[in-house]
Parts: sequence; C-alpha cells; structure tokens
Amino acid sequence: MTDTTLARPARADGTVLAIILAVSFCHMINDIMQSLLAAIYPMLKSDFHLDFWQIGMLTMAFQVTASLLQPVIGMYTDKRPLPYSLPVGMTSSLIGLVVLGFAPSYAVLVLGAVFIGLGSSIFHPESSRVARLASGGRFGLAQSVFQVGGNFGQAIGPLLAAFIVVPFGQGSVAWFTALALIGIFVLWQVGGWYSAHLRDRAKRKPMSTLFPALPQRTVVIALVVLTVLTFSKNIYMASLSSFYTFYVIERFGVSVQESQVLLFIFLGAAAAGTFLGGPIGDRFGAKTVIWFSILGVLPFTIALPFVDLFWTKILTILIGLIMASAFSAIVVFAQELVPGRVGMIAGIFFGLAFGFGGIGAAVLGVVADHRGIDFVFRVCSFLPLFGLLTIFLPDMKAVRGAP
Repeated sequence: MTDTTLARPARADGTVLAIILAVSFCHMINDIMQSLLAAIYPMLKSDFHLDFWQIGMLTMAFQVTASLLQPVIGMYTDKRPLPYSLPVGMTSSLIGLVVLGFAPSYAVLVLGAVFIGLGSSIFHPESSRVARLASGGRFGLAQSVFQVGGNFGQAIGPLLAAFIVVPFGQGSVAWFTALALIGIFVLWQVGGWYSAHLRDRAKRKPMSTLFPALPQRTVVIALVVLTVLTFSKNIYMASLSSFYTFYVIERFGVSVQESQVLLFIFLGAAAAGTFLGGPIGDRFGAKTVIWFSILGVLPFTIALPFVDLFWTKILTILIGLIMASAFSAIVVFAQELVPGRVGMIAGIFFGLAFGFGGIGAAVLGVVADHRGIDFVFRVCSFLPLFGLLTIFLPDMKAVRGAP
C-alpha cells in the first residue's frame, strides 16, 4: 500500500474532516508545548542568568533533535506505518514539560528541550500522513488545516506564558501536562482509525499514481530549491519567534507581558496565513503560493527594522500572514514530486524547518550578543530574496495535464 493509492479515493474515502480536525487539534497541543519554551525565554534568561547564545542553544537542542529524527521516522513509517506512535510522541513532550517545569539548572533545561524535540519528531511525520490519508484528495486543504493547528498552538503559547507562567513561575509550565494528557487520549483514537484504514486499504487493489514521474534531474533541482526556500523562510521566522520579544523590549521599552502579546499577534497572523495557503494552493497551485508568500513579503521585512512601534505591529502581522502560507504549499509540492513517500517528505521538510530554525536561532543569538538585536533584524530582512529561486520549480499543473 502506498499513499498514492489515495489519488482517486472511493466515496467512502472522501475527506474525513473529523480526523483532520483531530490531528490539527493535537498539533495545536504539541506546538503549545513547544512554544512555551520560547515564550518563557525572558524569564529563563533572568532566572538562570543566561546569555543570548545560551537562549539560542536551547532552541537548537529542541529543533535539531526534531530535525535529525523526523526524516528517519518518516522513511521507516513509509514502509511500516505505526498508527499508535502518535500518543507515544505526545508522551515524550509531556515528559519534556515536566522537566522544564522543575529544572534546577541550565543543563536540565536543555534536557527538557530535547524531550520536546523527540516528541515532535515522532508526531509530525505520522500525523501529516494521517491528514493526507483523510484528505479525500484535497491535499492542500488537509495540510493547511493540520498545520494551522500547530500555528495556533504557537500563537497561544506566548499568551499562556504571559498570563500563567510569568505570574506563577517556572513550575507552572508543568500544569500544561493536562493538555498533553488530552492529546494522548485523542491520538489514541486517531491511531485506531488509522489502523483500521490501513487494514481496509490492504484489501484493495492499488491505483495509479497522481501523474507520470518527473525526470530525476528535475525532481532533484526542485527539492533543492524547496530546501533553500525552507531555509530562508525558517531562518527569518526564527529571528522573530526567538528574539521578537527582546527586540520590542529593547527598542520600544515595552513590558515583558506586552511583548508576549505582540508575539501572540505575530504568531496568530502566521496561523491565519497557514490556513489560507492550502486552499489557495489547491485552487491556483502550490507554486503560485510559494512565489507570493516568500518573495512577496520582501518589502515588509526590509522596512521592519526602520519603523516605529505602531508600524512594527502592522508589518509583523503582514509578514506572518504572508510568509507562513508557504509551508503547507512547500510540503504538498514536495509530496507530489516524490509520490508514495509522504512520511519521508513530511519528516524531511518538518525536520528541515526545525533544524534550520534551531541552527538559525543559535547563530543569530551569537550575532545578537556581539552586534545587537537591531543588526540581526536588518540582516535577516533580505532572506526573502531567495524566493526568486521559485522560477526553477516545475509547473505541476502542466505535468498533471491540467487545462
């Protein structure tokens, strides 16, 4: 059984919205737990007397753990799906939360970040596959709904940190294990549907792939371009998600709580952009979305370091809304390039997103220590220029024989 057997699903295999919403909901919980780490950075920096490079290393510990393991897990589950691995991943993130909540030292904080990264590496490839299996052929919509849950979780995390963790202290991070327990229960039910779906599919004759295979050279070039675009997008997003609170505190003198609200606004806009990217990609093509979301954001990123607080808020909303729409389109585009390898592609690109973001956060932290946060934002503002590489992506509508 391959994922391409879903190219023309039978009536009974139409879009299973309940399953897509379930994995999206659990993606929200997963990313709330992830975002709590970044959201409490100002508190951890003060309590543990950390430098910016140590903040960057915390992000790197989480994101590199996830990025290294996700492709491996994706490749394995392409051959041997593991429906009940989903609640196992959520359990790892739960352990990470408990460790973060009671960590007595920086080294233990890093360990907690690693456990959360491990949970993500298990969760993302298989849950992305479940969303595709339940899509009924509406791959962009399914990937966007799945992904927007994660973006919404990232947006809620800073608010929860501002109004719960900051007032009640580091130990309150462990309170969010209640959310993880809910996620474990939901994912166990999803695992049951997934397992039954696989058994049903195994009894059917596989159908043909979505479209004829592209030449290997074309596929390789396209995957390299998508990798570079993921790099540019996630390094820039890392500069905002990891250092935006410090930026507005240092430049505009806002309070810690207000900085968390501003981060929530940015991440909320990113969640909206993620949701819109998939359906637009289904309608106009993933390549169109990639063009607009990466290159189209360039004027706003260049202007951001030079405007006042009001326009900083406006521009970060526009940046989050436009840039975030790219990721679902990139994943769907890559899965079409390599049919039958949904888990591997999801693992690679979710892994790249985490890895590039983690490495970027660590490098940018070192730069911020030496040159300041303003310098970091000015340098990163030119990253969307990489969007010009989209010209080298093949026209998938033409390959499919679309009119």
